[in-house]
Amino acid sequence: MKVINILKNQKPSLSFEVFPPKKETSFESVERAVQAIAAIKPAYMSVTYGAGGGTSKYTLEIAKSIKEKYGVETVEHLTCVSSTKEMVRRQIEAIKKSGVENILALRGDIPADMIGLDRSAWAYNHATELIRELKETNPDFCIGAACYPEVHPESRNSKEDILFLKAKVEAGCEFLTTQMFFDNNLLYSFLYKLREAGVTVPVVAGIMPITKANQVERAIKLSGCHMPQRFISLVDRFGNDEDAMKQAGIAYATDQIIDLFANGVSNVHVYSMNKPDVAKKIYSNLSDIIGKSYE
Repeated sequence: MKVINILKNQKPSLSFEVFPPKKETSFESVERAVQAIAAIKPAYMSVTYGAGGGTSKYTLEIAKSIKEKYGVETVEHLTCVSSTKEMVRRQIEAIKKSGVENILALRGDIPADMIGLDRSAWAYNHATELIRELKETNPDFCIGAACYPEVHPESRNSKEDILFLKAKVEAGCEFLTTQMFFDNNLLYSFLYKLREAGVTVPVVAGIMPITKANQVERAIKLSGCHMPQRFISLVDRFGNDEDAMKQAGIAYATDQIIDLFANGVSNVHVYSMNKPDVAKKIYSNLSDIIGKSYE
């Protein structure tokens, strides 16, 4: 099934992201986490893919397993930064053969040793180029892309950022998934600007449950996200107590999701960091809301 059909039905849905192991010795533990999250029967699961294929050895294997073994729809990430056309096309062919129908097309983070280098000769400089190639050569894929409610760190301003997003949609992107955010009002403002600019594809809200205090710094580094005072107070109060922080972080994420559903944002994607217990608790907190129609 194509994910776009799930996203358009207007019922509250919850999906989860998983990532492949960085080392072969970790594969078994990741597989157990994937199986446990799939058992929840989320709307779909996405599987990440490292820049240039760096951590992607098992991405397709995991994505295929989620779909075939556990009966959960899958979105496979595909990044193109620093990749050759041949590398990307090989991966696309492998995805086609696997039966996975959904791709989240990303440029990906520029590797640290390539920052500042001349990129004019690279095969891909923007996700738009990958999206266009996918749509022209493989129109049967359902293609998604990423967006930043608080402006992409490489965009000069919000207006420029939305123009880039519009270009992604015009190239063939069918849905957008946001980077993590911790203030829902920022998302609502972003959605208004998108619609005003004529971008009407479904937008999936990306939520990161912060269950450890040291995740805060990483979250800010990854997405430049604003931390509201309410959330800062939570971390200050409970950050030194592992169990309390975990419970408070799950409660905060749940509260964000309920507010999103209540305000018409039907689709939420949880960056659950391969933690089945976190995924299960959030799903349980929302079990009487998910999948129902509210008009």
